[in-house]
Amino acid sequence: MQKVEQRVPKWAQNARSDTVGKRSKVQIQRVTSTSLMLQQLQQPFSQLGQQLISLATLGGHNTASGHCPEEEKEEAVIGWQEKLFSQFEVDLYQNESACQSPLDRQYHQEIVKLEGSGGRKNRRIFTYTDHDRFTNLEELSQKVTTSVKEVPSYLAERMANVRRRRQERRLREGGIPKSRLVTWEPSDEFIRNSHIINTPVQTMYIMGDFGPPGKLGCREHERVLCTIQVDGNGVITVKPDFTGTKGPYRIELEGEKREMWKFTLENTSAPVKPEEEEREQRVFKDLYSRHKEYLNGLVGSDFEMAPPGALRLFVNGEIVSAQGYEYNNLYIHFFLELPSCWSCPPSQQLSGVTQTCATKTLAKERVAFFSFPFTVEMFFTQEDESEGTLSEWPILYFEVLSLDYWQRYRVEGYGFVVLPATAGAHTITASTWRPVELGTFSELQRFFIGGSPELEDMTYARVPGTFVGSRLSRFGFRTETTGSVTFRLNCLWQSRAFLESTSLRRRMQSVLDRLGSFSQPGSLYNVLEAFQRARHRMREARDSLPQDLIRTSASAVQQ
Repeated sequence: MQKVEQRVPKWAQNARSDTVGKRSKVQIQRVTSTSLMLQQLQQPFSQLGQQLISLATLGGHNTASGHCPEEEKEEAVIGWQEKLFSQFEVDLYQNESACQSPLDRQYHQEIVKLEGSGGRKNRRIFTYTDHDRFTNLEELSQKVTTSVKEVPSYLAERMANVRRRRQERRLREGGIPKSRLVTWEPSDEFIRNSHIINTPVQTMYIMGDFGPPGKLGCREHERVLCTIQVDGNGVITVKPDFTGTKGPYRIELEGEKREMWKFTLENTSAPVKPEEEEREQRVFKDLYSRHKEYLNGLVGSDFEMAPPGALRLFVNGEIVSAQGYEYNNLYIHFFLELPSCWSCPPSQQLSGVTQTCATKTLAKERVAFFSFPFTVEMFFTQEDESEGTLSEWPILYFEVLSLDYWQRYRVEGYGFVVLPATAGAHTITASTWRPVELGTFSELQRFFIGGSPELEDMTYARVPGTFVGSRLSRFGFRTETTGSVTFRLNCLWQSRAFLESTSLRRRMQSVLDRLGSFSQPGSLYNVLEAFQRARHRMREARDSLPQDLIRTSASAVQQ
């Protein structure tokens, strides 16, 4: 096992489908105690400007004296799917009798040629191409969380054994597959070999042999330095990322000596020529323009507008959570009430029920996270344009209920939310209450057999829509404050009046101003409306009096 410092876990970029000319430079070096001491001494001396010792001369002297042999530092420039043999493969494929597959015999011929031309130049750095029989066990055991006690799920264990198809294999025309199409009793080996992902991908591993000098070629000393993948979409994935100016990666080996190695990865691919880059940009531009025309053909040129003289209101809402309730397993029933002058499409649903959600303790409070989305589309059309007529804003009524193990439900609270009178994103927390009865019998019934007092009309949580009169008395109605529900509402307005600069815009703005007043508490609105009516009556009474009486009253007040 090794510890690799990976500041950037994964780097991916769009590239051409052809990977010819893509080259990477890898350099590994053993980190010794002397090099660590020089690295620690070099920084303070360079900062303070003191040059008591020439560190460069000291480093060169150690290398010349044999303290840092050549085996402790190696560098190689590797191309895509370029094969560099390891010491283990050289020892294996030198014997022709050990070669079983055509690929093994090909490797045998290449190794014989290498030995005839003076041997291989690389010692510790080698590669595994896409055709080699190699599986990176570290990728199969990657963790998905930061928890130390993480246990892989069934899906993670099964997906760890999934292979990717190297290339798309298509049957020839008129060809008949030799294997059976359906295997009724598959074995474990058959499932492991047949369970593959259809996305074609090619993989290449740049490896390092960190064995002791003179004992190279042991599989337990092999470590993965870099993994390069290219899928069928032309995306190149390099893991870990190229070092650049960020400094080398480090690998700490386990054992008595606890040796430390560092390595760097550089992109040494040949730069693209200006004419090739210009040709590629033209191809991309032509491709994007065709794709844009295709999307325009799907969408169309006619943008759907609201009817003339109407305001369209879109609400993308979410019931986020409910907190502070007595029982567990909560669910919410809600519906939207449309006042006069408001309408909705026939297919629009104005009510709904969330899923049953268990609560969890968060900051000493039991919270149920619903994350239940809903969408509402409404239209406002002003029938009477006189200033005296007002229309209310839509109201969302809801009730919170609980369900226990014996399927007994209880009412936990009633509440309402007035839809925001401004466009944009809004987060609203609405408090709730529930009706209670005198005595303990009702609470005992609620605890043992379920059930509780309920409202016949849920709009009674505010002002019922069927109420006619100037005063709504709730004298004698006993309630108890319960928890609260959090809503997240994203409102969008659309109207033709927003595009016009005539009197229609001013008319619509006055309508919106009047509608916006209903987003305030109802009590404040009633007080302001009563004050306005009283002021209007006083003005009418003053205008109806004779002018002589008004002057006499004014002089009497002055005296």
